[in-house]
Amino acid sequence: MHDRTTITRALARLVDGLTTLRDDGRFDEPNLDGTAGDYISFAAWEWPQGVGLYGLARRWLDTGDDALRVVLEGWFATHADRGLPGLNVNTTAPMLALTLLWDRTRDPRWQPLLNDWADRVMRDAPRTAEGGFQHDVSDRINDGELWDDTLFMVALFLAAYGQASGRRELVDEAQRQFLVHTRYLADPATGLWFHGWSFARRDNFARARWARGNAWITAGLADLPELCRLDPSVAQFLDGVLGAQIDALLPLQAADGGWHTLLDDPASYVETSATAGIAYGLLKAARIGRAGADARTAGLRGVDYVLGQIGADGVVGGVSYGTRMGHDLQFYRDIPVQPTAYGQSLAILCLSEALNDTTHKADIA
Repeated sequence: MHDRTTITRALARLVDGLTTLRDDGRFDEPNLDGTAGDYISFAAWEWPQGVGLYGLARRWLDTGDDALRVVLEGWFATHADRGLPGLNVNTTAPMLALTLLWDRTRDPRWQPLLNDWADRVMRDAPRTAEGGFQHDVSDRINDGELWDDTLFMVALFLAAYGQASGRRELVDEAQRQFLVHTRYLADPATGLWFHGWSFARRDNFARARWARGNAWITAGLADLPELCRLDPSVAQFLDGVLGAQIDALLPLQAADGGWHTLLDDPASYVETSATAGIAYGLLKAARIGRAGADARTAGLRGVDYVLGQIGADGVVGGVSYGTRMGHDLQFYRDIPVQPTAYGQSLAILCLSEALNDTTHKADIA
């Protein structure tokens, strides 16, 4: 158990580590349009940066620290001047943080960007059977595929912006996406989620119960009711989905407080970004009454694990690199470790929630 000062100082280092990340050229992943992919540095407009921005935005909303608002506004202003990339699942991720920024400030610069992006998601985003968003990304078309990442990258934005702007059709679409993805990705036998589903193959690929994919779900399900007003029946259904997942996650926590990159394979390595996202979701669900004390205890153990992975430079270690769809389980065991923006931001979310938890505040004051 760590005191509030330790956690607060670690958060400051994490923010510095996020904003100074640079792509070292280790990975060569060109986009479909021929441009270079950058999934590491803070400067690029992609999903890791989008998740990183969400972590900063959450931290700003928690603290009111104007320095974080300046970072957010500067990042979006730079990209607005430069021109935004084409729309796909992953390039939608930064719009969630922009929604939180606009909702608090109502700065007129941002709503045209948000409206245009939301309109194009609704009108132009490719769909699978049953209306799910096809998981197309900057460097690949994934025809007829649902991935668990999509809910965090797209549906949370639609939910948040729909609520903030009064556009109920966006909230309704977000609800639909959670329902469709639950139908095909939530494993009824375990309560965990599979990484993906192929309508062409009619299967879940390797049936990988991949940790970071599950972390997107734990965190997303914990955040969704805060971002928008759900229909009561949908809220009740998703509470059950989250409860089943939590029941499955708790016995799979490793002795050191982390979770393995394949949740049900203790021979696979313990992975920090997944641990941070899961711990965040557990702590938040417990704080708002959607999970019990055992979830909180597991979340706090996860916090201790994450704190141990933060270097003196604020960079989070033990983070698996961006993970494509695996066709066998060994693929996931072999994903290399690499500092990334999403590793930083999930750790920011995790530690921020540790401070937000009122019981934990009493424990570590």
